[in-house]
Amino acid sequence: MTASTSVKYETVIGLEVHVQLLTQSKMFCSCRADYQAAAPNTLVCPICLGAPGTLPVINKRALELTMMTGLALNCAISSYTKFDRKNYPYPDLMKGYQISQYDLPVASGGFLDLDVDGKTTRVGITRVHLEEDVAKLVHLRDGSGEAYSLVDVNRSGVPLMEIVSEPDMRTPEEARSYLTSLHSILQYLGVTTGNMQDGNFRCDANISVRPAGETELGRKVEVKNMNSFRAVYNALKYEADRQAKVLQDGERVVQETRGWLEGQEITVSQRSKEQAHDYRYFPEPDLPPLSLDASWIQELESSLPELPAHRRNRYLDDFGLSEYDAGLLTASKATADYFEKSLDAGRFAGDGLKSRAKGLSNWILVELARLLNLEGEDISESRFSPDQMRELMGLIDDGTLSSSLAKTVLEEAFSTGASPASVVKERGYVQISDTTALEAAVEEAIGNNPQAVNDYLSGKENAAKYLVGQVMKATRGQSKPDLVASLVDDKLKAIKLEQV
Repeated sequence: MTASTSVKYETVIGLEVHVQLLTQSKMFCSCRADYQAAAPNTLVCPICLGAPGTLPVINKRALELTMMTGLALNCAISSYTKFDRKNYPYPDLMKGYQISQYDLPVASGGFLDLDVDGKTTRVGITRVHLEEDVAKLVHLRDGSGEAYSLVDVNRSGVPLMEIVSEPDMRTPEEARSYLTSLHSILQYLGVTTGNMQDGNFRCDANISVRPAGETELGRKVEVKNMNSFRAVYNALKYEADRQAKVLQDGERVVQETRGWLEGQEITVSQRSKEQAHDYRYFPEPDLPPLSLDASWIQELESSLPELPAHRRNRYLDDFGLSEYDAGLLTASKATADYFEKSLDAGRFAGDGLKSRAKGLSNWILVELARLLNLEGEDISESRFSPDQMRELMGLIDDGTLSSSLAKTVLEEAFSTGASPASVVKERGYVQISDTTALEAAVEEAIGNNPQAVNDYLSGKENAAKYLVGQVMKATRGQSKPDLVASLVDDKLKAIKLEQV
């Protein structure tokens, strides 16, 4: 980032990501963890209400999911870990403290490699630790405009994993890449739904600026209230520019917590943070420390699924896809799974496999993606299944459908849920490859478009493509495109010879 003066500033970014884990029960009690659709304060018990005399019990599955995440992020898993009490007063904290981890987290010392604009950046992972989520405050106003708040305790005690990065990112682009890569890994692991809108994947950013070349960190600002990757990116861009301007004006950046206002695209001060908050951590007396057996860690490591980076490289090597296509396909596990089920790789070999993979990736990433976006659906929810996509590709292979006609069939099958073969049969969508039938359509197109013919005769050979398009339109896309192009070309050349 370059300021308006001769001073150049460097941005330093570290991210803290909170992830709600996909478990059936809460972190320290047997209450259901799927609170989102439940009526307020219905999934509660004395433990998550913070009643005196209750004893927490550790959710083993939550611990396993945290260990798996640490392993996937190249962390060392602690052989000995413990829980701590983090003390602070806030209305959504039922006990007056949160059970978290302080000096002995589940995992630490990992890294995540990013590829941004062809440059690889390694971001250190400081720690991955486990804690419990807090209750939810709902802020309202009554009929007279008086503000009041309600507390929904359903979220209290839901397993929460925190992933803390090193301050290794230097641009908002790198921060966005880190978040999307991390989000993808967590989805592949199946540890969370990852829905940012529902708060399953929440991010706080620490950002500071300093004159380029300096090694000492500037005064950092924590930015909260960002509920999308776009919001994180825009908030960091705004905050980097704001802090640089503060320094340019000869002032001092205030260490504070700021909130992102999406509608106005600005950050605003929430509270001062000149000194680190004293959370008065101490070991949780109601939970014993845990010794994580090496064989258990090894078992979890061997159970890890193929992760996005490995899958992307496999698509490059085995299928010959471009970096761009392989990256798009593997960013979402659901999309990659759909691609492989549709591909049916065992039916192809060598260049045939690569040709099919490239063609299929175009249908999924362009045509199917367009329809999914129009409906606001995820590919995992699509009525158009991998089996149907494979059937559509087969109809193109055997000459039943042209590419343009296949798009029409895809749209109808996607809308109705019918198979492509049944759509073809019901609608009579069969590719016309009879030369005699097509010659009449070519003659008509040439006769109805004298200007295009004159353009061709005057040297504008692209005019032939327009005429091909007119034939395809007249035959409702059912003509074989390469045959139409050949017939149009022959007819135009014949007309040209007649005029010589």
